[in-house]
Parts: sequence; structure tokens; C-alpha cells
Amino acid sequence: MFKKLALPAALLAMSAPSFADEGQWQPYQLPQLKAELKKIGITIPAEKLADLSKHPMSAIVSTGGCSASFVSPEGLVVTNHHCAYDAIQRNSSAKKNYINDGFLAKTRAEELPAGASTRIYVTDKVDNVTKEVTQGLAANLSGRERREQIQSRIKKLIADCEQDKAYRCSVPSFHRGLEYYRIRQMMIRDVRLVYAPPDMIGNYGGDIDNFEWPRHTGDYSFLRAYVGKDGRPADPSPDNVPYKSKDFLVVSAEGIKNGDPILLAGYPGRTSRYKLPSEIRFARDVDYPVRAAEMMADIATIEAATKGNADDEVRYASVVKGINNRLKKTQGLIDGFARKDIAAIKDAQDASFRNWLIGSSKSPAEAKALLAKLDAIIAEDMALSQEELAYGVATNSDLFNSARTLYRLAIEKEKPNAQRESGYQERDLAFIKGRLTRLEQSFVAKVDQARLQAALQRYTKLDKHPQGLDALLPSVEAVAAMYPKTSLTDTAKRLAWMDKDRAAFHQSDDAFIQWAVKLHDIGMSLENRRKEVDGQLDFIIPQYMEAVIAWKKSEGKPVYPDANSTLRVTYGTVGSYSPRDGVTKGPFTTVEGIAEKHTGKDPFIAPANLLAAIKEQRYGIFKDPILGTVPVDFLTSADTTGGNSGSAVMNKRGELIGLNFDSTYESITKDWYFDTKITRAIHMDIRYMLWVMKEVDHADNILQEMTIKYPKNAGAKK
Repeated sequence: MFKKLALPAALLAMSAPSFADEGQWQPYQLPQLKAELKKIGITIPAEKLADLSKHPMSAIVSTGGCSASFVSPEGLVVTNHHCAYDAIQRNSSAKKNYINDGFLAKTRAEELPAGASTRIYVTDKVDNVTKEVTQGLAANLSGRERREQIQSRIKKLIADCEQDKAYRCSVPSFHRGLEYYRIRQMMIRDVRLVYAPPDMIGNYGGDIDNFEWPRHTGDYSFLRAYVGKDGRPADPSPDNVPYKSKDFLVVSAEGIKNGDPILLAGYPGRTSRYKLPSEIRFARDVDYPVRAAEMMADIATIEAATKGNADDEVRYASVVKGINNRLKKTQGLIDGFARKDIAAIKDAQDASFRNWLIGSSKSPAEAKALLAKLDAIIAEDMALSQEELAYGVATNSDLFNSARTLYRLAIEKEKPNAQRESGYQERDLAFIKGRLTRLEQSFVAKVDQARLQAALQRYTKLDKHPQGLDALLPSVEAVAAMYPKTSLTDTAKRLAWMDKDRAAFHQSDDAFIQWAVKLHDIGMSLENRRKEVDGQLDFIIPQYMEAVIAWKKSEGKPVYPDANSTLRVTYGTVGSYSPRDGVTKGPFTTVEGIAEKHTGKDPFIAPANLLAAIKEQRYGIFKDPILGTVPVDFLTSADTTGGNSGSAVMNKRGELIGLNFDSTYESITKDWYFDTKITRAIHMDIRYMLWVMKEVDHADNILQEMTIKYPKNAGAKK
């Protein structure tokens, strides 16, 4: 291994000015941006935005995959419709279809359980633990040894943090391993569905309009957080009471206009803006095309297997929706890479950086060696990821994945809790149980069988196969015989395996248990190779990132970590954009556009009562004075990505004016490269939500519960 690369201290100490719009900032960084925030018109002090215990940041929460915010002191949470889709789907059937019909609880007693895996996370503490994770690690460790030592330290930091069982803690890396922060979140595990509009509003335009502009989607829904009578998180129970949220967002119906500043706070998933040109080309030319083809084929298989059976279609509605969303984004990335040669842009940047690094380093030879090692390990990483993808394709079965998880759990339970692999410790058992239970609402044996058979056929055509896997796979013809020979289709029996030991798995005649046991060694080989590669990356990448940050600062460019599902703040302005020559797309859509798109055929079927309200122009106080009607969605230059769905879009005072739910198709490549000219985020205007609640769905009880700031000329609160 190379010793740590030395850069002059002056380079590491340089500060950088902010850069408008671009940046998914950690809250603690916001005081550095106070001049920029003030310049665009934000009136909330930057120091207040940096304080997680103060409004508005204390009202921003995560659902584990989406963002959300408290909007009443009674634990009422607003997020996207598609973020609550699992909760809607799990309570639906062909006869009682809340997806199609919508759902509204008029009383607390009518609220429905959102599901065993649904959580609300309230971040309350963030500590820099970089020294605790990385200090004293020997330079001569193998990659796997380094990875395991880092993970061991992280597990201890988490265990110390979770002494109070009300909290869930994590230690994600920032800047690809240069820094580590321990995040403490209150984890509320009794979450209930309160209100969701019908799919004809919450998902208007469906997959056709996904990532497109103009949009006319009312992508919102409401959940409620419940806790024990002592105010602490508790398992779901009829005795629980609504969580008393210390802070919540005021909902502003005063409206916004072109050029207005906005703040956006949420939990963006993953970006890749610091990756190398080789990694971009791999994603563009190899990884994304294969993944897109896999998703298209899987969707087609599910649709064919569920066709004509309404109950089966409902069971797989959430699964298909999730795959479709990932597919549209992946295809958008492929198209975006074709439209703009981001790899070539990165080539120029990378060449400039490498020249700067070699010229600035105290030892040019060490710098060159670091870069050579970096390129080599990145190549290993990309090659291994192809084998990992192939393994996932060959085992595309919910029953196999359940069996694999259960067998691994039995093995890990033989170890002391602190030595178990992350994901299989005592703290993870409730999540494993939740995933296994979730199959009750999203599994049909004949559909699972069809998916596995089709996947095995596709697997044979992939370029890279894990060594030894082919011989252990069933033939396509043999798959059908496995399903009558398993009890994992029964929830109680599936959950019972959580308490069984390794010997029980080896003695079992269950077809999927047997298959999981047979494939275990190959899965572990892939996992151990991944640890070796990741451990080498843990050593090389932080040195690379330290140099990249110094270089960016020297050029006055923004320095923020890639998104990693932790709380971030971005800002921007309402505005139009020009995706191509001669075309300009304005920043607002209106309810008239809903009527114009309405065809009576899915996905452009608007509810009759909504169309009537538009025809009669029953706009009331939600009528925009400039547009002359009710706005539906709007665009801003905010820096967002997946995970930002449901993020609070706030005005200059920190009041809720919209919900983030998408990006324009031209913006999808912003995960790799932020282009200020065309990057736009799509938000639902809160006035449309309030108008639908009042004029269409008559959700008066929820309107009354929220604190709503109406336009000054609107008179008394209604």
C-alpha cells in the first residue's frame, strides 16, 4: 500500500466561494453560504438553518426512502403520493382499491396502518467521527482487513449511540470515505395512513409523464406518527397516541412567482459527481444498458403474469411502480449521456486535476503512483459489479431472497452480536421481519415463478458470471417443481425460520431453503471480494478526494459531498428553462392543463369532480393573481435527486409552499454533472394540494388541523 499522499497545508486550508443553485449542502455548511442565501432573498438566518433543533430543520423528516415534514403538532406528516404508495397498496384489494379511489380518514380511529416496514426518522444529532473511524489504521492492511476494521469501529459507534432504544443511528461516509459522521435519528415505528388522493390525481400522467415537463400531478399524501403514551417510539398499538412534534411547518397559500427564492430540505439518495471518467463510461456503456434491459424484461414478465387478475395486479402495483421509476431514470441517464458528452467534460476536468496534483504534490512520484493505483482499483470495482449484477439476475425471486436472508441470519446469530455482519444484528431483526411480512401484500407464487424463469433465461446472455454459479442454478424447466416444495409462501412459517439454527437449514427439504444453502458459498465469495475492493477504495479514494477538494477550492468551485441519504439543504429560484434551441418551458402549470390532457384513457383520466371544479372555475382563494387560475406544479433550479421525493419546498421565511417530486428529463444526468442551464426540479404547488383538499376531496378535518397562511386579501381562515 502507498503511504498517505502529502499535499501542502496551504492548499488544504483554502476556502471557496459559494456557487448558485448547485450543491446539496450539509446543514452545518450553511453559515458559509449566508451571503449567497441573503443575495437570493432568503430571510432565515443561516445559523438557524444549521441548527437541527430549531425550526424549520426540526420539522424535516425521512421515511427511510423519501423525505417528508411535520405539518401539525399532532405528528401529521406530508410527503409524496408515490412515497406512501406501499401504505396505500398494502391496504388495498380489488374490492377496496384505495389506489384507484383514494383514502381519507375523517377520524383518528379510521387511520390505517402504513405497514411493518414504514418508519419516520427525525434527525436530531450529527457528530463528526472521522478520527474514531479512520485514525490508527495501518497502511499495510489488506483491503478486506481495512474494510472489516472500519466496519467494526462503525458498529461500536452505532451501538454506543443506540443505548437509548428510541434512536436509530448510522455512520455514513462523506466525500467517498474522507469523512464520517454519526447521525442520530428518533425512529418512530407506528405510522398510519391518513389521506391520499386517488391515483388519478396523485399519479396523473403515470409513467408517460414521469420525469417530463409540463407536469400536472398532485403528488401528495399524509401520514401520522404515533408513539406510546410516554411520548417515546413504540411498536404499533391501538393504545398509542399521536407524536407531539415540537416543530412543524406553516403551510403558505400566499403563492410564489417566477424568480422567487426557495429552500429545499430533505434526504437525497445518491449522486456521483466526483467519480472518474472511466466510471462514467462504464455506467453509460455497460452498466446502465444492462440494468435498463433487465428492468424492462422484469416489468413485462410481471404484467403478463398478473394480466386479467385484479387482485394480482394490485399486489404487484407497488413493485411495478418502483421498477418503472428506476427504469425511467436509468433510461434518462442513458439518453442524457448521449445528448451531452459528460465523459468528455470529465476527461478535461480530470486531466486538469491530474496535472495540478502532480505539480502541487510534495512528491510527484507518489502522486503518479496514487493515480495509477486509483485507476487499477476502480477497474476492479467495475468488473466485480458486473458479477454482482449477474448473481442478482439469476436469483430474481422473492422466495429465494427470503431464504437467503434467513440462512445468513442463522449463521450470523452464531456470533456475538457485535461481531455480526451489519444488517443481521439484533437492531436489524425488526427490519428483517418487516420485509418478510411485507410479502403478504406483494407476492403471488405464479408471478414469482414467472420472474425467476425469465431471469434465468436472461442470465445466460450476460457477459460475466460468478465462478461456480452456473452449475448450481436450476434449469428453467425445473423451477416450476420448486414452488410446491416450499413453505416460505406462508407468512407464519416464513417468519418461524428466523428462530432456527444453521442445522435446521441443512436438514430442511424445502426447495428454496436448499437452494439458498447451496448458493451461500458463492454469495460469500462475492461479498468477501467486495470487501477487499471496498477496503482498497477506503484507502485510496479519501486521498484522491482530499486532493480534489483542494483543487476545486483553488478554482473557486463548490465543495459539498455527494448525496448519501443524509439530511441536506439546497436552494434556488423559480424559473423556466430551454431544453433545446427554440424551445422554452415556463415555470408553472395550471389546472386547465389537467383538463387539456384528459383523454378518459389511463393514465390521463382526471376525476369527474375535479374536472367539474375546473370547468366551473371554483378557484376561490387559491387562484393565482398572475396566472388567473390554480397552479399545479412548478420548476426551480434546486439541486435534487432520488430520495428528495417529498422534500419540503419552502419560501424565504421557511413556510411550506410545495413538495418536490421529480426532475425534468433533461436533468437526470445531474447525478453525475450539474448543468445550471437545464437542470430543473419539479415541485407540486401547495395551493393545488389545498384546493383539491377543499374543493374535490373535502378533507376538511386535515385542513383544519394544519396552520395555513392564506393570502392577505383572502379574509378570515376558511
